[in-house]
Amino acid sequence: MTSRRYENRNLEFKREFTESIRKSIIAFANTDGGRIIVGVEDDGSVCGVADIDKTRLRIGNLIRDSIRPDIGAFVSVTDAVREGHLILEVEVQRGTARPYYWKSRGLRPEGVFVRQDAASVPASESAIREMLRVSSDGSFERMRSLRQDLTFAETTSFFKGRGVEFGAAQRKTLGLVGADGLFTNLALLLSDQCPYSMKLAVFEGTDKVVFKERREIGGSVLAQVRDSFDYLDKWNRTRAEIHGLDRIDRRDYPPEAIREVLLNAVVHRDYSLPAACTASIFDDRLEVLGAGGLPDGISLSDILIGLSAPRNAALAAVFYRLRLVEAYGTGIPKIRAAYADDPRPAVFEATDHAFKTVLWNRNSITALNAEPSASHAHPHGTAAEIREAKVASLLREKGRLSRADVEARFEVSQATAARTLSRLVKIGLAYADGRGPATHYRPRTDGIR
Repeated sequence: MTSRRYENRNLEFKREFTESIRKSIIAFANTDGGRIIVGVEDDGSVCGVADIDKTRLRIGNLIRDSIRPDIGAFVSVTDAVREGHLILEVEVQRGTARPYYWKSRGLRPEGVFVRQDAASVPASESAIREMLRVSSDGSFERMRSLRQDLTFAETTSFFKGRGVEFGAAQRKTLGLVGADGLFTNLALLLSDQCPYSMKLAVFEGTDKVVFKERREIGGSVLAQVRDSFDYLDKWNRTRAEIHGLDRIDRRDYPPEAIREVLLNAVVHRDYSLPAACTASIFDDRLEVLGAGGLPDGISLSDILIGLSAPRNAALAAVFYRLRLVEAYGTGIPKIRAAYADDPRPAVFEATDHAFKTVLWNRNSITALNAEPSASHAHPHGTAAEIREAKVASLLREKGRLSRADVEARFEVSQATAARTLSRLVKIGLAYADGRGPATHYRPRTDGIR
């Protein structure tokens, strides 16, 4: 009596060839490998294959035409005789370019299968992402994109406008196409189907309470930088000052600073995080919040002096090739230089999962430093702001002030003096030294919070 074997994690029987064999091949390649025996019933009894050559050809065509990436090197099909019947044994090894998937269904659970006990089942999205991470050595940019139906109309136009080639050879060199011939996540970022976006908003006043306008910009990250800059530039007003016979126009925010902040937010974004990058305009400042903190081992001080540590090196290389960045590590020094002559430097804050840049409205600063009679000519020159500017000026002059000093010098109440000094700390012009009644305030000029 012949002993029978039964299906398990690494063994499956097929009475005859059907296209469902595709699922099993994918599942074995994505898990620990296994064998599919064609010509055997589910209960292990042998029935044989009627046309060995035709069946072998059909299996080969199915593997070649409908499974991606190419899995041919990990599959062998051989014939054997068992209990007097011809059968086919399909040996599948665990692949090195996982996840393998059903071409027409894509890198989604309905197209990616794994082995679970004796069944081939859809992989979860988290399992797919983990396989992608492992096969790409953890680099987001090098991971195979979950979408392969990508188009590049915006990026092609951008490259053409800069006089840079963007053909098949360039896409491979830049890293948009991996060694398996499939699109990477870098391609996804540059595609018209890019799922990430930039959220922009304009607020009334200095808090996130009343919206004036909001907009979300998607598409290729190249288009996002361009369109976000154009949107913010629309709100970047010009204030004219007359000096003798000369008229001097002064934008609220240095355009070069806005440009560098947006480039930094996109190039250094952590695209594994679901949070969006945001840019918010208030009456007195522009805040840009990028998703992703500083790379491991890098401090904020390192970044401020120009150390280059791009999270997305391949994306940074694309921007460099398009001359959007002249050299690595120059963005923040350029922003700081744009505010070199202003009393309030640009502010940079970093947390574990975010990086925020604050650009102060320079025309608001002009109003703050103006005399009360002149403040009415500018909408930002409230009495409280003018007092803050005067206290800030005195603080820079003296180098150290207490709450009592402010009360006496400006003839204000204790509460008003405390509120004014707290505001200077909040906006980065001062820091508190000491506690309680002994607290003194000193000027801050480094732009770091």
